[in-house]
Amino acid sequence: MIYVSTRGQTPALGFSDAVAMGLAPDGGLFLPESLPDLSGRLASWEKLRYAELCFEFMREFATDIPAETLRVIVEKSYTAFSQAEIAPLKQLGSRVHVLELFHGPTLAFKDFALQLLGNLYEHQCQERRETINVLGATSGDTGAAAIHGLLGKPGTAIFILYPDGRVSPLQERQMTCTGAENVFALAVDGTFDDAQTALKEVFGDQEFRRRHRLSAVNSINLARVLAQCVYYLYAWFRLPAAQREFAEFVVPTGNFGNVLAGWLLQRMGVPIGGFKIATNQNDILYRLFATGEYRVGAVTPSLAPSMDIQVASNFERFLYFQVGRDPAKVRAILEQFKRTGDYRFAEWDRGTFSASRCSDAEIPGIIQRVYREFGYVVDPHTACAFKDLSPDRVSVVLATASPAKFPETIASAIGVVPTHPSLEALKSRPIVKHRIPATPAAIRAFIDQHAVA
Repeated sequence: MIYVSTRGQTPALGFSDAVAMGLAPDGGLFLPESLPDLSGRLASWEKLRYAELCFEFMREFATDIPAETLRVIVEKSYTAFSQAEIAPLKQLGSRVHVLELFHGPTLAFKDFALQLLGNLYEHQCQERRETINVLGATSGDTGAAAIHGLLGKPGTAIFILYPDGRVSPLQERQMTCTGAENVFALAVDGTFDDAQTALKEVFGDQEFRRRHRLSAVNSINLARVLAQCVYYLYAWFRLPAAQREFAEFVVPTGNFGNVLAGWLLQRMGVPIGGFKIATNQNDILYRLFATGEYRVGAVTPSLAPSMDIQVASNFERFLYFQVGRDPAKVRAILEQFKRTGDYRFAEWDRGTFSASRCSDAEIPGIIQRVYREFGYVVDPHTACAFKDLSPDRVSVVLATASPAKFPETIASAIGVVPTHPSLEALKSRPIVKHRIPATPAAIRAFIDQHAVA
């Protein structure tokens, strides 16, 4: 299988090269030239355990990696999860299920993709006898998961930008208290969008990128989106057969990557009923699917900080499909968006997507309600997904992070202080972070000084 850029000005690549590159040189995002039809495979995959299902799914895409090598990489990627089922599906009521995606090493859904991506990077370093420097930006959970995917791996260094003071204290400690020599947590002034904009400019410097063998770890990296498809399929198999085609996956999301993974799976022939996008008060995706207008607004810090985003990087992949896979149209729309900060769709996939918006004032009350009705504790991001669940269909809520990562918010809402041993251990470790401006020049200078050669 080969991979093409959404902007159409980069030669097609194989899987490993697309993963190593992350962001296409033309600024676009990689996608398979064509999506496979999985409908004929579903019956044989239904009873597989999680790692086996991930292997069968990923071998459709990683066609340049020998099957047995890929199997070893995938199996290794799910050994650090605390639950044998990896992604337990729990039923809270007759129409509500929760897919728990927080049992990985950093207690967030990003571990599903970033444990795998870290092992793919390690494999590439060994195969090609080259080092790699990985650059990412985070609004909260991505940074910790990316760091723990590459923690101490030889031949790698990882640089993670995050908005200083705009992630939770425990999210920051997960990035800054590892003690690993190949990890660099870069605290920048401003917002996640400022960090991500600077990151993309750095990747646009092709000479710098080649010199440091720079790769992207954000959800702009296709391997992340593909790995996230698997937990949708795993959960779909665990629903009663009569509910599968009507179930709606309710997805807390800011960068659009998490829900895009489910939507791509649907396009591969898995009959999922629909998707509901749950945003916090930074609601560009809610406004898009409510009105058809994609317009940037100001970012307001919130109780659900991982969704404090106004420019959803994975939206470009969705746009590519919406304009008939026409790279010229993608380029034109993105150029208009860059100039004006908005774009209006004449048509979009109304039947598949719905959306909701949850303000900071509403989050504590939702946490209280879920705890009162079901005896279940949700983190602030997952709480956003419980707003306005459909009474007429089965909902599968994606629980994206452990409540223990947000103890102050949970305690103020229900008087319970959630804890986790791995987080408690961080509190006694020194924080090591580097303050730099959110500018391409500052980022390049830091990488020049600390990159693995």
